[in-house]
Amino acid sequence: MKLTLSTPINKENLMNIENTKHFLSVKDFSVSKETFELLYSEELDMLITHPQPSLEKLPSYYESVDYISHTDGNTSLFEKMYQFIKGIALKNKLKLINSQSQKGRVLDIGAGVGDFLSVAKKDGWETIGVEPSEKAKTIAKTKGVKFVENLSELESNSFDVITMWHVLEHVPDLEKQIQELKRLVKPTGTIIIAVPNFRSYDAKYYDKYWAAYDVPIHLWHFSKTAIQKLFAWENLELEKVIPMKFDSFYVSLLSEKYKTGKMNYINAFYIGLKSNWKGSQNSEYSSHIYLLKNDKN
Repeated sequence: MKLTLSTPINKENLMNIENTKHFLSVKDFSVSKETFELLYSEELDMLITHPQPSLEKLPSYYESVDYISHTDGNTSLFEKMYQFIKGIALKNKLKLINSQSQKGRVLDIGAGVGDFLSVAKKDGWETIGVEPSEKAKTIAKTKGVKFVENLSELESNSFDVITMWHVLEHVPDLEKQIQELKRLVKPTGTIIIAVPNFRSYDAKYYDKYWAAYDVPIHLWHFSKTAIQKLFAWENLELEKVIPMKFDSFYVSLLSEKYKTGKMNYINAFYIGLKSNWKGSQNSEYSSHIYLLKNDKN
């Protein structure tokens, strides 16, 4: 079948696009060591992990020491670097939401260990989170973060800002997720989506070893075109794209580990720098933040 702007965005449709073709075979380096295929959708300029794990099996692929976002680890050099960069990133995220709205209600979907919501709460925001990992949620609650179990518990048009920091690529049902974002955001509110960009230089350089493919827990792999088209189906307009320049270094470090068996800090730093320089030329960075609003037309 041919995907058009009127076609529902669900897993069944995406996985049965006639013009989908093989793009790359990628190994799960973190947990299962299984190999998965990345399929390319020309309609969306997007990659799709195939086969995708069942909802019952999917949690088992998160059981990795590399999944640092579900911990507050600060022991190894890599963990210390991650926590240092995270501190800078949190300040930037707070600055971003403050630029979009007066302090109101913010919802963070995939809140992890709660650092972003904790910082936002201290700055005067009313915060709520959603997080499937009980381990991460337990840590977050010690920081005063409040959660709901399901988005359906929340009132429509009730949030000034909704954030998903590297979460959309994990969501099994894109159609339902985007519909819920549309339902929950205020008419004048902002949706903020951060995802890796497979069009970046570091993705091309590391190829099948690029850590941000992170199969199979990354079910989808987005380009700017994909984000624009997917959200347009719910009349959400892409207003701005912001680079995440630190991501190229973090991803390159993990990619070096997958490629060579060790973290080559010097080469990873060089590739991270080069990726950001390439991004300054073609606007294709390792990761992007997308600001989306209700289409005023």
